[in-house]
Amino acid sequence: MKSSLSSTPSASVKADAGRLADFVLFTQRGCILNLSKELNRGNLSYPQFFLLTYLSSEEYLTMTDIAGKMGHSTAAATGLVDRIEKLGYVERVHASEDRRKIMVRITPKGVDFVSHMRKEIATDLAGILSSMDEEAAETVEHTKRAISSRVIA
Repeated sequence: MKSSLSSTPSASVKADAGRLADFVLFTQRGCILNLSKELNRGNLSYPQFFLLTYLSSEEYLTMTDIAGKMGHSTAAATGLVDRIEKLGYVERVHASEDRRKIMVRITPKGVDFVSHMRKEIATDLAGILSSMDEEAAETVEHTKRAISSRVIA
């Protein structure tokens, strides 16, 4: 997949993007089905799991941070945190410099759950990738690097 200097993608780039979109939809469907089974066992919704994945890469997030990352109001973020706190996946702590400021951090139970889910997803993807030829695998790797270089909320 070569990029063009023009702002309008070439027919080749559009065709590659179409094939990549099909790949993403296919892998997403497969991973999501398995993810659903696992999340049901942990009594978590997708938004709750996505919040846990954010928290697993941060020391803590404030309610405002959570609302921004999840695209929710602060009140909705509070409700989201309430539910996963009851399950023992996160905890609230007060900031030492301002006790009114509430920070949310993932618990060891939450870290374990995210780690388990990541392994499940990686296993699913390994099965898909193992059936690819070298050219397709290189395309996936190139695309992964391109996507990773973009700023993600």
